[in-house]
Amino acid sequence: MKHRIVVLGAGYAGAYVAGNLARRLSPANAEITVVNAVPDFVERLRLHQFAVGQEIATPKLADVFAGTGIRLRLARVTAVDPERQVVAVADADGGSALGYDTLVYALGSHGDVEGVPGVAEHAFDIAARPSALRLRERLDSLDRRGEGGSVLVVGDGLTGIETATEIAESRPGLSVTLIARGELGVRLSAGARSHLRRACDRLGVTVLEHTSVEAVETTRVLCADGTAVASDATVWTAGFAVSPIAAAGGLEVAENGQIIVDRTMRSVSHPNVYAIGDSAYAIADNGRPLPMSCASAGDTGRQATEAIVGRLTGRKIANAKLVYKLNHISLGRQDGILQPIDDEAQAKPTYVGGRKAARIKTGILKISLWGTSHPTFGLPKRKHRLAAAPAASAEKAVV
Repeated sequence: MKHRIVVLGAGYAGAYVAGNLARRLSPANAEITVVNAVPDFVERLRLHQFAVGQEIATPKLADVFAGTGIRLRLARVTAVDPERQVVAVADADGGSALGYDTLVYALGSHGDVEGVPGVAEHAFDIAARPSALRLRERLDSLDRRGEGGSVLVVGDGLTGIETATEIAESRPGLSVTLIARGELGVRLSAGARSHLRRACDRLGVTVLEHTSVEAVETTRVLCADGTAVASDATVWTAGFAVSPIAAAGGLEVAENGQIIVDRTMRSVSHPNVYAIGDSAYAIADNGRPLPMSCASAGDTGRQATEAIVGRLTGRKIANAKLVYKLNHISLGRQDGILQPIDDEAQAKPTYVGGRKAARIKTGILKISLWGTSHPTFGLPKRKHRLAAAPAASAEKAVV
């Protein structure tokens, strides 16, 4: 019986690992299935552009995996049972189960809309295409009204900064305010912070610093200091969260729900489960947890691939680098910031800004999309057989 590898999620991390495994493992005794809720690859790094009305690429996963031998299952993951080695999924036809011998958990993260009253009901987020589309429709309605409107972006992390500046540039008829819990751009170098402030001034973005939001209502947000800020559309970018599925299934997780893994991205509680991307609580080479990011998806994906191939074929497992060296921030289409990060996770004194940074960011996005859309390109053509006949789990896959 073939060794069944099931990959949950086809984002940057999941699609990359599935393609790598398909290229390197012989289909004679390894079977790879990818489970994803939607038929398209979502270019999450550009959802703030999609939200303001720009079109972004949406490659069909069936085309991405064509010719690779990968089986694509369009379904939503509802539960994981690592003891029985079964994943529960649901689609339009109902629920079913998939058995696995090796599981790659790559369900990623979503906007954290819990914890603050009114966020889930009244705010928009751009962590997924449907929610970004709802924001796009709301911005369209404000523009059609012809009377302007106020957009409030809560959260001054990279997503919040990119969203506020993108809306301000693409929708000049709208008033944009960015709420920062502390100093704007506090994690950037002094030069980059100054550059960011100049960009906000140029684009007309009002910045409210040292402001904490305690509740979101239909037409305003309420702040901790008792003030209220009017808003026709509130965009919530104040953090990301992972699915509770891993914790509910009994996998050992960190406080935030990420699966705790060893240096090879293997679950510390269940050795036939690997976690990658935002789903993994992985310690970088500097001794600190990797942040949720596209860069981390690439690093953890490479390491998991090496570990799975090595263990299944009896080869030595290579250590991929687990580093976080750079923040790349777009400030509209013609401006940006590239901020190098040191081994202590602090911003280095130097940065790259302006059009050069914007061009580099565009290049990074194109490379990321191309690499995901061509997951088997440039890898060794030799497909390795497994070292021994794999032991099948007691559960059969029901497809």
